[in-house]
Parts: sequence; structure tokens; C-alpha cells
Amino acid sequence: MSDVNKTVQKWHASFKKGTDFDSWGQLVEAIDEYQILARQLQKEVQSSGSSDFTEEQKKTLGKIATCLEMRSASLQCTQSKEDFKLEDLKKLESIIKNILSYSKDFPFDVQPVPLRKILAPGEEENLELEEEEDAAAGAGSTESFPPRAPASQGTLLPRLPSEPGMTLLTLKIEKIGLKDAGQCIDPYMTISVKDVNGVDVNPVQDTPVATKKEDTYIHFSVDVEIQRHVEKLPKGAAIFFEFKHYKPKKRFTSTKCFAFMEMDEIKPGPIVIELYKKPTDFKRKKLQLLTKKPLFLHLQQILNKES
Repeated sequence: MSDVNKTVQKWHASFKKGTDFDSWGQLVEAIDEYQILARQLQKEVQSSGSSDFTEEQKKTLGKIATCLEMRSASLQCTQSKEDFKLEDLKKLESIIKNILSYSKDFPFDVQPVPLRKILAPGEEENLELEEEEDAAAGAGSTESFPPRAPASQGTLLPRLPSEPGMTLLTLKIEKIGLKDAGQCIDPYMTISVKDVNGVDVNPVQDTPVATKKEDTYIHFSVDVEIQRHVEKLPKGAAIFFEFKHYKPKKRFTSTKCFAFMEMDEIKPGPIVIELYKKPTDFKRKKLQLLTKKPLFLHLQQILNKES
């Protein structure tokens, strides 16, 4: 089997896995699968140079990614009305399975997700190093990147259903202290839960873009629902907070710093945690403080336990 056929087969399996989760009512898992597949399709759509797919096929893949994101958004909505139904999404299974030979019109009037610069781990650091070198040399790089997507409204998920004797954790992200807080453009936080090997154990969530900046603080005042009962979190896991902002010179979103909470720090009330230099070290092996100044991430923990 050729590499391109293997890729298509992998996409189809992921699509089927997501719709199965959706059918079974495992909405958190379905959202996670849909978002992962949407990112994979977007990456193929945005790939430059030689490709195994024609421009028309890429356009179709982009539209499938849009539908996946629409279904994901519908599942995250607390209202009963669904914007994009599961039965509609299932109509796309044969298209993604047969993308190499598909030639009919797309069944829904949607457009591909706006182009975004998708960076592999560590790639943004290389780009920033190039930017610094350009500035030092007075070169003023004019390299062209795709335009950024509209300001993020976030991908926060609703609270899980409660279970007797089990505890759910709500984290209110209050504010982050940064010496150049006022200069950060479209700042937001990415929240993830990783095991000791740095592997995701929960869906990754983004906050909406923060709009309030005051002195050395960026205020979020947003609740994040951790998508697993505290008692079911793996031993040695940690909750990560990556602060991201938009860099207009290079036209991509960059991680500025990160912080994390370990399991023994989960307790009701306020907590202030240290900020570390990027790249994000999910294994917590080589940590470097961002600054010696007293600037931190301020959180409020709320434990919801049903007796």
C-alpha cells in the first residue's frame, strides 16, 4: 500500500472513531478526535511544494476540516440546538475514504478553515531565532506566511457530569504577570493535562483571547473545567498552562512561557505558580524560570464533589 493510501486510511479510521464516540455519547472523546483530525487535514491543506493531493482535493479536505470543527463546536455548546448534526457529518465518511477519486460537489455550503501557520514542536523557536538574527542584521525579513485566523473564541469544554463520591476540578485563570504585558497581542492560554511522559490524558483547551491588560498583568477571569475526575488523574500527571500571543512580524502565534500544577497542589482556594521559559517542557526535566521578578500565574481552584 502506498504512503498516500495509508494516510487516507488513517484519516478514515480517525473519522470513524470520532463518529463512533459521538454516537455512543462519549462527547469529550469525540471532540478530541474531531479536533485532532481537523488539524491533520488543515496541515495537509497548507502544505507547500510537492503533494499527493490535487488543489481540488485539498479544498475538499479543508471543507471536511471545517465540518469537523463545526460538529466539535456544536458538541461544546450547552444549548440543545445543534448547528451541525452527527447524521450530516456521517455523510462525509465516504468522501474522506475515497478522497483520491472523489469528484462530486461537496454536500454542504462551507468554506475551508482560514489558513493558519501550523508549527511543529520547536519550529516556532527556530522562527523566532531567525527573527532576532534578521533584526540584528537590519534585514527586516519579508518572508510571507499565511494570514492568521480571526481572534480565537476559545475551545473551553463544559463541566463533566458529576458522579457520587468523585471530585471535579474547576480552575479559574485570574491573571498572569508579565513585564511586557501591555505589548502582547491576542493573548490566550492553552490548558492541557499530561502524564509523566508528556502525553495528553485529556482534551487540550484554549481560553478566549484576553481583553483586559493592567500594568504588568493580563486578566483572563475565565473558568476551565478539567475533563477528568481528580481521582482518575494518573499518578505523576500535571496540568500545563501555556501563554500564547500573536507575533505580527512573523505572522504566527507563539508560546511565550508556561506554568504547571502537579497533583499534590490540587486543593481548594487560590494558588500562585511560577512561570518558565519556553519551549514547554511537558516532561518537567529541564526547567528555567522566566524571570527573577515576582511575576506569576494566578489561579483559583474550585473542587466540586458530589457526596
